[in-house]
Amino acid sequence: MGKLKIGIIGCGGIANQKHFPALQNNSDLNEIVAFCDIIQDRAIKAAEEFGADGAKVYTDYKELLADSEIEVVHICTPNVSHSQIAVDAFAAGKNVYCEKPMSHNSEEAEKMVEAWKKSGKQFTVGYQNRFRPEVQNLHAACAAGDLGEIYYGKAHAVRRRGVPTWGVFMDKEAQGGGPLIDIGTHALDITLWCMNNYDIDSVTGSVFYKLGSLPQATEGNLFGPWDPETYEVEDSAMGFIKMKDGATINLEASWALNILDSKEASTTLCGTEAGAEIHSGMSYDKNELIYNRARNNQLMEEKLSPVGGVAYFGGGGGEEGTIDCKQWLEAVQNGTEPLVKPEEALAVTKILDAIYKSAAANKTIEF
Repeated sequence: MGKLKIGIIGCGGIANQKHFPALQNNSDLNEIVAFCDIIQDRAIKAAEEFGADGAKVYTDYKELLADSEIEVVHICTPNVSHSQIAVDAFAAGKNVYCEKPMSHNSEEAEKMVEAWKKSGKQFTVGYQNRFRPEVQNLHAACAAGDLGEIYYGKAHAVRRRGVPTWGVFMDKEAQGGGPLIDIGTHALDITLWCMNNYDIDSVTGSVFYKLGSLPQATEGNLFGPWDPETYEVEDSAMGFIKMKDGATINLEASWALNILDSKEASTTLCGTEAGAEIHSGMSYDKNELIYNRARNNQLMEEKLSPVGGVAYFGGGGGEEGTIDCKQWLEAVQNGTEPLVKPEEALAVTKILDAIYKSAAANKTIEF
């Protein structure tokens, strides 16, 4: 089979930091033949740097979807546009890789899944943190039953001061939310995937708008001071998630929180046989996985050798991004399932959406 023909919709930060390098690192499997962005110069620049010979440039994604040469599209646009673009892409007969989260609410995400099922095409969502070595190790341990019954978990996505000051991250209309659906989504995905538990019973949430509008809170921000006047989304959100079998997950997500221990794309799992924690984020120079259990009548800790970082702020595609991209392209070529399944990504969106709805209504959301 020849190289897959890729079309990119959205040529901003995540496309440049993750998708373009990862696709380039898998150039034996693909070539990018089309670029679309509402800012034409951005699409032209991307085409010149990453495109195949004769790559086309569009400002209207529907024109890109009408190109019969394109087999796969990557959706790298703001959250609220994911659903409509994906639905149209499936109707046009394209395979779809959508950047996380699947969508900004459950209703729109369900439309995406429905369109995918009708299309017969492949669909995945960008939860590349599953491919980090320590996450793979923990998932394998959980699948083997090493932790026993996992009945309690924590999904950590907390930055002390790490508000993204570029793009539309603080624009509620474009994104649908703040840190909860930006970084909380990764921590929740890791936790649910390792627990292999997607049967949700209820969700209770709290959402805070405390620090975003305070000029003094911008001091020390990793990405420079933000504009308090344009900070529209939450700065923190917390969720209490109960599963049908009684298992419970606490989710914490924040771009700015007065806390010492900053964990991002991290999880804590407690089982009947052992526990495990992944430490990653601003408080840690290197990622680490720590198992805890009793052995020979003593409490023991076992560590996996630390590796790399979490995010794509430095560019280069990241090892996990490259691996994610490779398995996705091979799934399309071979007709096999990608690692991140649409139904799993839908469950993540349903929980995040329920946290927002629970906080707004001041009540528990029952499933």
